[in-house]
Amino acid sequence: MRTRELGRSGLTVSAIGLGCMGMSEFYGTPDEAEGIRTIHRALEIGVTLLDTADMYGRGANEELVGKAIADRREQAIVATKFGIVRTEDPSLRSFNGSPEYVRASCEASLQRLGIDVIDLYQLHRVDPDVPIEETVGAMTTLVDEGKVRHIGLSEALEEDIRRAAAVAPIASLQSEYSLFERRLEDGILDVCEELGIGLLPYAPLGRAMLTGRIQGLSDLGADDARHRWPRFAEENIDHNVGLVGRLEAFAADKGVTAGQLALAWLLAQREWIVPIPGTKRIAYLEENAAAAEVDLTSAELALIDEAVPRGSVAGERYPPERMPTWTSAPRG
Repeated sequence: MRTRELGRSGLTVSAIGLGCMGMSEFYGTPDEAEGIRTIHRALEIGVTLLDTADMYGRGANEELVGKAIADRREQAIVATKFGIVRTEDPSLRSFNGSPEYVRASCEASLQRLGIDVIDLYQLHRVDPDVPIEETVGAMTTLVDEGKVRHIGLSEALEEDIRRAAAVAPIASLQSEYSLFERRLEDGILDVCEELGIGLLPYAPLGRAMLTGRIQGLSDLGADDARHRWPRFAEENIDHNVGLVGRLEAFAADKGVTAGQLALAWLLAQREWIVPIPGTKRIAYLEENAAAAEVDLTSAELALIDEAVPRGSVAGERYPPERMPTWTSAPRG
């Protein structure tokens, strides 16, 4: 497995990471044993970066990751997130970036993960009611205390990124980026380049649509959260599947899968980009990891852009009430 440094942080990780969220909820019925086997296989093949969050399964996903790495901690780079507060009602969420919450969340995550230090601790969403300087200041205190090695942000506005970086070194930004979602190209990528911040694209495969394995709504289980997302809506899915078909044709000529081509395209955008595709199955993990070995020429990158032009996807990435704040007007 090739490796990459996240920006200028000094944190080196596998060129492809593993998103663990779907092992606990959102994408069908969870299977803890299968998730643990997948994490073990990831570490065996050199996929070192494991990404989770305290909100995934309301703590269950961190516990799963903790069980998986209990006897192989030295092989894993553990990234987790805090800042989204959930209740028993899955439709109700709030943000909390207060210093008190930062500390309490870190202590709870350390306990669930069963580790002494978190390699990458990320603010899941910026709390609009708490100055980001206060949140990042509290995260920096955790670094000073040896409970956290590096800190990161998720779905932050350019203004927030700059304000955070003025307080402490920011190792990474985690945001959605893929052939289907390219708004980070409107300034955010340049800010990361300028400030030496690595990018962890989540949903780099368009929530599996870019793999070609989803041809219609019938391919999603009844309890699959993607039924609620606009790009999978009945009026949009056929159009989007058609775009993937173009990608599949190009991938076949190159001898790779559509998903591998989509991940290789991301890797080619910047040397500090590390996609974190999520899966709970070993076969898909191995397919995704192999994308790190797929090199694309400038001519091939141009053909991919022609096959799936920016802005060609139908539907937003989230329902309106779930759209991250960076898509709205900057806060004062």
